[in-house]
Amino acid sequence: MNAKNGMLFVVAAPSGAGKTSLLKELSKKNNRVIISISHTTRKPRDGEIEGEDYFFVDEKSFKKLIEENHFLEHARVFGNHYGTSHSFVESQIQTGKKIILEIDWQGMQKIKAKGVEIIGIFILPPDYITLEERLINRQKDSSTTIKQRMDAALDEISHYKEFDFIVVNDKFDETVAKLNEIISDPKTDHNRRNSSHDDFISKIMAQRD
Repeated sequence: MNAKNGMLFVVAAPSGAGKTSLLKELSKKNNRVIISISHTTRKPRDGEIEGEDYFFVDEKSFKKLIEENHFLEHARVFGNHYGTSHSFVESQIQTGKKIILEIDWQGMQKIKAKGVEIIGIFILPPDYITLEERLINRQKDSSTTIKQRMDAALDEISHYKEFDFIVVNDKFDETVAKLNEIISDPKTDHNRRNSSHDDFISKIMAQRD
């Protein structure tokens, strides 16, 4: 993959951190930003549109795409498959776009292992309680699923050192501005991961107990 004309970013976050809303707003503010559309075997949620939110496929079709090496990376999450189209990412990079993948740290490592240059941004909630409240307020999951997502969220957070930048989603507009700065100037030192994030994340993890 020749990335000289564009750039590839991964923006990851635990469920409930507000990633999807942030990226939709970011794409409105920066016309060079393209949010990659993943294939998934998950059923559409209310309001989700085929070809805008995801490409919805059945499991048989997804497995065929894997066999055809269609995906740059793919993973199974909460019983559903998700995959990033290699051809889509390549074509957008060649037009000079800033491509954002909404995948986790494992997906990012799979892409890096292929020798692809990528910049990782991790979005954090301001605290544990806010993360839990956001998941509950979505009213899309049962209490059992919420607990599973909280456990998965903490596991995801524990891998923050895999990323180049850390952004705390406390105030929505400010967070969008921080993301835009990173995307526009990946050499910036603002919000670059450093030792101060260790204490912040330790506090979030401690609130679990």
